[in-house]
Amino acid sequence: MLIVQKYGGTSVANAERINNAACRITDAYRAGNRVIVVVSAQGSMTDSLLEKAREVNPEAGKRELDMLLSTGEQQSAALMAMAIQRLGYSAVSLNAAQVGIESTSLYGNAQIKNVKTKRISHELERGNIVIVTGFQGVNRFDDITTLGRGASDTTAVALAAVFGAGVCEICTDVDGIYTADPRIVTTARKLKEIGYEAMLELTASGLQKPHNRAVEMAKRFGVRLLVRSSFSDAPGTWIKEDSDVEQLSVSGLVVDRDVARVSVTGLADKPGTAFNVFSKLAREGISAGMILQSAVFGEDISFTVRKRDLAKTGEVLEANKENIGYDKLATDENLAKLTVVGAGMASNSGVAAALFEALYDNGVNIHMISTSEIKIQVLVDHREVGKATKAVHDKFELLLESEA
Repeated sequence: MLIVQKYGGTSVANAERINNAACRITDAYRAGNRVIVVVSAQGSMTDSLLEKAREVNPEAGKRELDMLLSTGEQQSAALMAMAIQRLGYSAVSLNAAQVGIESTSLYGNAQIKNVKTKRISHELERGNIVIVTGFQGVNRFDDITTLGRGASDTTAVALAAVFGAGVCEICTDVDGIYTADPRIVTTARKLKEIGYEAMLELTASGLQKPHNRAVEMAKRFGVRLLVRSSFSDAPGTWIKEDSDVEQLSVSGLVVDRDVARVSVTGLADKPGTAFNVFSKLAREGISAGMILQSAVFGEDISFTVRKRDLAKTGEVLEANKENIGYDKLATDENLAKLTVVGAGMASNSGVAAALFEALYDNGVNIHMISTSEIKIQVLVDHREVGKATKAVHDKFELLLESEA
């Protein structure tokens, strides 16, 4: 069987961890598998490279930044190949250009368009373990591009899809997907499996691992993902087709502290008002998250943005106040978003009631609510999000224990 393994920055942070990963890789190879490995840059290497760039030129262009940042993964790939060779196995490291990972031309956040198979297939036929740099591609100008932070997962899934791998293992510093962050909720449980849709909602709501685009690609091409630890043999969490997964009422809770609320009041109650607001933000690359619109005495719109986009959002709206036609603009960045995800949300009317009861019983005020078929999101005071998460998880504890 062909398997793809991806090792993140913490898994290759130093020589000891690289050698540990090399042993795990060769174990898979010895078991009779052909193995493709995708690696991230070591530890905080990407941040260190960004700091070097700022020291030289705080306004460095994105093309040159991509040239610089791509070297982190290239170091990891070469070092991993050396570690495997030291164990007596054949390995070869390849960067995006050598593999033929073709991308769009958006420096800093490119997307994979195509993956050529000739070079990797040749190396696998020679019996090599193939080590590939994650996080990067090559655009139509033959320039190196990077795919966005955390996108080595996406590289791994793309390779698994193209080569029809039996599994794509995301090897990381956690041993699976939990019902909540164990650092916040000590009773959080590890899931044995979760469907693509629920996993997409969790990653879109703030869960960092695996990368959202990787899960999206895995769903599109039917790639089975296994999130597991790089440091132990503990069973991980399978991410797979929803139809094969037990329909949980609640799959997990995610906290996102990187949110701010924007409220625009006194808008005209007429068609095109919301478009007028959000189209101007979209032109500046600002995405809105939760959106609440109401019309009583005029029209009001509240929505969330990333904290880093809050100042720019205010600038854009103030600059277009006359054109948009609103009375008042208010913002609040002292909030956090709690998301409850579960495949059974649509059919289980008691989930929302239980969530709101848990928050009420613990004196947590809700500032905003958004729902879909498989998730409920609430904005709460950032100082109360830990208490809110524990309260909601405790409320669903018996349900999670019996169904997870």
